[in-house]
Amino acid sequence: MTDILLIALFAFLGAAAAGLLGALVLRFSRRRSLVVSLTVVAAVAVTAMLAGTLAVAWAMFLSPHDLTVVTTVVAMAAVVSLATAMLLGRWVAARSRDLTLAARSFGDGGTFAAPAAPATAELAALTRELAATSAKLDSSRQRERALEASRRELVAWISHDLRTPLAGLRAMSEALEDGMAVDSRRYLRQIRTEVERMNDMVGDLFELSRIHAGSLTLSPTRISVYDLVGDALAGADPLAREHGVRLVGDRIEAVPVEVDGKEMSRVLGNLLINAIRRTPADGTVAVAAHRAEDGVVLSVTDGCGGIPEEDLPRVFDTGWRGTHARTPPAGAGLGLAIVRGIVEAHAGRAEVRNVTGGCCFEVILPVA
Repeated sequence: MTDILLIALFAFLGAAAAGLLGALVLRFSRRRSLVVSLTVVAAVAVTAMLAGTLAVAWAMFLSPHDLTVVTTVVAMAAVVSLATAMLLGRWVAARSRDLTLAARSFGDGGTFAAPAAPATAELAALTRELAATSAKLDSSRQRERALEASRRELVAWISHDLRTPLAGLRAMSEALEDGMAVDSRRYLRQIRTEVERMNDMVGDLFELSRIHAGSLTLSPTRISVYDLVGDALAGADPLAREHGVRLVGDRIEAVPVEVDGKEMSRVLGNLLINAIRRTPADGTVAVAAHRAEDGVVLSVTDGCGGIPEEDLPRVFDTGWRGTHARTPPAGAGLGLAIVRGIVEAHAGRAEVRNVTGGCCFEVILPVA
């Protein structure tokens, strides 16, 4: 029993010494390539086995011939093991280099193309993560390009919409100054109308800038959807009468929501104004509200004739107006962008879809 304990002790001491030496080597070579690290790990295991075996062989006082045989066998096994470890390490490192080259496409603005060669489970998992990250980055680039395009479009529209009333204001003011205006009161009313139009446009720009900057402050209160929609319908009724459009709001459930009443009234007002201006005379704009599984759904359905399917994803983009036939003369393409910003600030979402004869804009809000 004592001999066995001594043998175990000698084997343990030899293997421990090799392990400590390998740990030191691995620490100093941790900045080297993966091949070096794998070779060091394999060498530690082989050296620990070699040291333990030789320590036991010497402690057993074998004959010189037997000791030579044991040492030769163990040394050859160590050489073969180290050579195999180096070859396998180079194979793993080659897969790692392929993955590194494929990952460089991120910096070049391209997409990640996974290497076709098989890899270890860890490298395969890393490849999947890089592919998922590449897809997210590509989506972000597309959104950035779309946002930049909408900003350029917005600048062009705003420049056009401001130049026209400014030219009219200048002409009317010069006519009043020169005494050429036959009906000065009419000119003054027209000037006031143009100034109010420009003031509304600047107000929309300010509201949109607050939304994009994340500085939109909400004061949510508990309010019934019935009261919220009723106030919006009352505010939009004069415009509907002017355009000969009939407002219908007989499918509204009294569901409570926690919203900022002022901001949500602006959302419904923008949707109603947008629907009324795009609905032909003698048409109908219907407002409905009901409780669904994912929240409270407010919908505004118009009779515009529908939106082309390729334009539906851009409806809520900043500055988007669609075709000229659907563009109101006073629109700046900001109303629906403000709608989406305010609704998302309330942890909701805004959607649009085509229905028979028109479009249906839906606002989904959390239930109070």
